[in-house]
Parts: sequence; C-alpha cells; structure tokens
Amino acid sequence: MRSRSSHRRTPHTTHRRAAAVALAGVAALIATAVQSGTATAAPEQTPAAASKAKPGSESVKLTPAQRAALIREADAAKAATAKDLGLGAKEKLVVRDVLKDGDGTVHVRYERTYDGLPVLGGDLVVQGDSAGQADSVVKATRAAVKPATTTAKVPAAKAEQQALSAAKAEKAEGADVDRAPRKVIWAAGGKPVVAYETVVGGLQHDGTPQELHVVTDATTGEKLYEWEAVQNGTGNTVYSGTVDLTTTQSGSTYNLTDGARGGHKTYNLNRGTSGTGTLFSGSDDVWGNGSPSNLESAAADAHYGAALTWDYYKNVHGRSGIRGDGVGAYSRVHYGNNYVNAFWSDSCFCMTYGDGSGNANPLTAIDVAAHEMTHGLTSNTAGLNYSGESGGLNEATSDIFGSTVEFYANNSSDVGDYLIGEEIDINGDGTPLRYMDKPSKDGASKDSWYSGIGSIDVHYSSGPANHFFYLLSEGSGTKTINGVTYNSPTSDGLPVTGIGRAKAEKIWFRALTTKFTSTTNYAGARTGTLAATGELYGTDSAEYKAVQDAWAGINVGTRSGGGGGGGTSFENTADVTIPDAGSAVTSSINVTGRTGNAPSNLQVSVDIVHTWSGDLVVDLVAPDGTVYPLRSRTGGSADNINETYTVNASAETANGTWKLRVQDMARYDTGYISGWKLTFP
Repeated sequence: MRSRSSHRRTPHTTHRRAAAVALAGVAALIATAVQSGTATAAPEQTPAAASKAKPGSESVKLTPAQRAALIREADAAKAATAKDLGLGAKEKLVVRDVLKDGDGTVHVRYERTYDGLPVLGGDLVVQGDSAGQADSVVKATRAAVKPATTTAKVPAAKAEQQALSAAKAEKAEGADVDRAPRKVIWAAGGKPVVAYETVVGGLQHDGTPQELHVVTDATTGEKLYEWEAVQNGTGNTVYSGTVDLTTTQSGSTYNLTDGARGGHKTYNLNRGTSGTGTLFSGSDDVWGNGSPSNLESAAADAHYGAALTWDYYKNVHGRSGIRGDGVGAYSRVHYGNNYVNAFWSDSCFCMTYGDGSGNANPLTAIDVAAHEMTHGLTSNTAGLNYSGESGGLNEATSDIFGSTVEFYANNSSDVGDYLIGEEIDINGDGTPLRYMDKPSKDGASKDSWYSGIGSIDVHYSSGPANHFFYLLSEGSGTKTINGVTYNSPTSDGLPVTGIGRAKAEKIWFRALTTKFTSTTNYAGARTGTLAATGELYGTDSAEYKAVQDAWAGINVGTRSGGGGGGGTSFENTADVTIPDAGSAVTSSINVTGRTGNAPSNLQVSVDIVHTWSGDLVVDLVAPDGTVYPLRSRTGGSADNINETYTVNASAETANGTWKLRVQDMARYDTGYISGWKLTFP
C-alpha cells in the first residue's frame, strides 16, 4: 500500500486544570505556564551585545549522510587520534557523535575503552580541522587511565546484590537485575579502577520504570556511584489549540506517523506500563476533540510537541533528530493509571506520558515534550551523569530548552515564559513549580552555586544553571515579558545585562554538544560556555563579558572586570605551592582603612591552579580565627578553581589579616595558589 504525508488541523480547546499531586520524595517538576490574553513570542530585549556570531563559527546543518561520512572518517583515524592524544597502548577510542562548523572545524565526541573494557567517565571531545585531527581536547577525566589491575577480586554476585539493595533503598517495586554486572573501568570519581556496572529494572516508587545503574569497585566491593537512567518530569496538560499535525495515510487509514520528522510515531499504552502500545490510527485525519476523555487528544498534543522540538533543534541549532542521524524517537501516551509524570528512556528511545491525577490531566504540554526529548539529546551528546552537579546541569538543560522550545512555538494557547508548572497549581495558590529568574521562590531550588550543591536532588541543584540562563538571556532586575513579571537577583548584588535569548540558547547548545562531558560540574560549565562564546563571538566581545557576569551572578567565577565588579578590593597575587597530600598552606591579605564589620556579602575571589580540584579543601580564615568553608573536595577531576564565593562575614571586624587556607587531601595531583582577592561591595 502507498504511504504519503498529510498535514491536517486538529480541533482542540484550551483547558486549565489544577492537579493535586503528591510527590513522594522529589520528582522532576515540568509543566507549562499559560498566560491569558493575546499571546505572542516575547520580543528580544535590545541586547547590550549587538554583535553577530563570527562567520563560520556556528555548526552547519548536516544531513544524515553527511554526518555518517564524518563518523566514518573519524572512525578510520581513531587509532592515530588516540596516539596524538597520548593515550596508552591499551586504550581505544569509539566515535559517538560529530559536529561540523561553517569554517570546517570538526568536533568529534569519543567514548574510551581500556584493555577492551568500557571506561565510564573516560569520554572526550576532540576539535580539529578534520575528523581525526586533534587540535584541542576536552576530557571528562584528566587522570591517566592506568588502573592497577583489571582483575576482579569481588564476585559479580556481590555487585548484583549491592545494586538490588540500592534499588530497594529507593523503595523500588519489583526490582530485578535487567543487566548482569559487566566489568568496566570507573574513571569518573578519581583514580580509575576496575569495577562492575549493574543495571536494575522494575518500577520506581512513583510507578516510573526504573533503570538504576550501580557501580561497584571490583577489588574492594565498595559502592562507587549510582544513577537513574530514566529521567522524568511532572506537569499538567495544557492543550495547544487547533494545530497542524503531520500524519501518514496508508490506503484508507491514517496514523500518527510523522514522515517529515524521522518517522516519529505516537502510541497508545491504554493504561499499560510496558511495551510499545498501539499506533494511533483511524479512518479520518482528525485527532481528538480537546477533551482529556478522548484518548486522541493527548496523542495529538504529544505528537505536536515532538514535532515542535524536532523543528526547533533542526532550524535553530542545525541538528536533525536527537542523535543527529535523522531518526525520530517515538511517544507513548496514557501510561499507567493516575500516573502523574512523564519521562525519557534511552532503552526505548522514547518519551512517555501519564494521564495525571484521576487520569484527567495528560502530561503532554509543549515544554514537557521538549524537556523529555532534551534528556535524549543530552544523553547522546554530553552524557551528563544524572547525579551530583552534572545531574543538576542535565536537568537544567532540559528546563532551558523546554523553555526555548515554548518560545519558539509561538503558540497563542501556550505562551513562552520562564516559569515552569504554573498551571498544575501544586502549591494550591496558583504559583509555579519553578522560577528560572529566581529558583528559590519554589521553596527548594537554589539560586546560586555553593560547595555542597552536588549533594541535593538534581531537580533542585538545577536552579543555578536555570538562573544563569535567565540572567544571560534577559538580565537582572524587574521586567515584564509576555505578561509575566520577573525580578531576578544576583548573588553578588550587582547587575547583569542580558544578551537576548537567541544568543544565550546558541551558547548553551554549543557548550552542551562540544564542550561538556559526562562529569562536567558548574565550574566546568562556566569554562565550557565561555569557550563556546569565544568561538562564536570572540573573547573580547560583549557576549563573552556577559557570560562571565551571568556566572558571577550565581556565584560561579569572577565578573568580567575581574573580581566582584565594584567596591574596594584587597589582593594577594603571590604564588603559594600546595603540598601533595600534605599540610594546609595559607595566603594572607591585610585589610586596612575599613570601619566597622565586614559585609554580609563579602566577595572572596579564588584562583588556584591544580589538577583534580576535587582533592582540595579551601577555607577563608577571618582575623579572629573563625573559619568560613568555601569548598570541600568538590569538583572531581576538573582542573583549577577560579571562582568567587559570597561570605556572610558581618560578625567579623573588617580590618585585620584574612587568610585563604588550602589543603590537598589526596595524592598524585599538585598545584598552587595563584592569587586571591577580597572585595568589599
């Protein structure tokens, strides 16, 4: 039978429903906020930075065939590339993704193996004039992959039991081993060691499918790491009005297959929790009536959201599909019974949506689809580990692009905004679940980075990155966009001028796809976005300075002027060697000429050169000996510390000798204090 693509109109009506959702633990909170009245895309603010991207600096749109050819070229040269990078004889590269810029620069993302074993946390991105040439490289780990042994001393059964126990501790239902322990090299947490990776299936506590990965040291039996591969979000359906859908006709039957977008299909699980479900089909090309009771209505929303997200990534960023290979994922709607969630799963390469409380609120809004599909994009590019600081960046990436797709849609029934979850009314007072301009307004998310942020749930540690993106796009202070009033503060109390959302989204996408790796933390995200901005606009551009200032506005790094951006500064630039796994060292600054106590927002700008910054404990010591911890063995394998910390030192007399105290707590990596600065705003 002959198939053809068909465009049709789907009648919907806009429904606004409050969903009473009980969150067990913390779920990803994704929904859309709809404003009443005339809806248009938010006009870009007149940016302070008016320059255009440098010619040839942006990635070009590759056809699947062109991408495949570049992958073949990189694959043919991978042995030579490994040699150029100085990898050991037992290390091999595996090509994962490739991008090409207009000036011919090629970015190749590789996984790594050692003696035939996968190296988790060994991924890297190589940039050069051709696929296979290594002019520069970004690595997930700086440590040499030379484990003491590849022989396991602990039986696989012990790793399997440990993984099952981890799942049960999370109150999983029907937990069972999906993938038996496989031997790997674990390089994401310090010195590379031989380990087991075990994958446990079943259901999470809220009914979401589980794919829990647990890494166990194969020589000691210690649990090294765990993460959940099924990444989910919560929200309330907001129908998108009457929209165009691309479907397929086969004979006299129509079905929800989008032949224009990689064959994306939308299936009906009909309250089931496994399998693909049944492809939506019918004798006419009209889908749904706008009512949640009509099963086609949610299907139409999901199909539409997936199409918008596909178009956004292709038209704005030049990427054809999640993997860049022109192949569409698929959607499943009507998952489970009263399931108040939506999720992305790598194992099925699909998005799945529940019907919400009482099966009356399908979670199929535009930004939900974009959020879930973006988890797939992140998985197939940077692969940000879904735990710790990298997990917060992973979740923020989905929030960021969920918002930008919503703006891109320009849908009059679902206006673009920087609010998440306004319609679900989970708080019972009409407030959103998340605020990108000031994340802490939800009562749990964080506005700014701090040393312990990697220990909280990724849906709350995402707050600083969301805040950074808002500041970079729109700037600080009060403003109204599409009828929504925002008031974004900064951690240092100084203003940030936005460069416009169009530039901010380009910068984040380029950093995600060419600079971030599986272990990227907040400091690394700053480095990556600055590198991306430098390539796009130049390191002396207003955009580059704006990125510096937006990061400083969430307590990551210094302002573009160097330091706090104002006030009185005292600085010590003398180098102080940090002994390897030795005693603490200090660098002193004598503050004079101040009256009264130090401020509640004392800025401490730290510049430390040191490989494996996760070895370091960094403290500020006040003149009376009071210790203010700045950083305690966070940062993992990332090099160097170049950050500004905000300290409430209002209990301290300003004048006197202040000290920066640093101690290296582990062997092998070395460095020095390059300098530090105190700024009194």
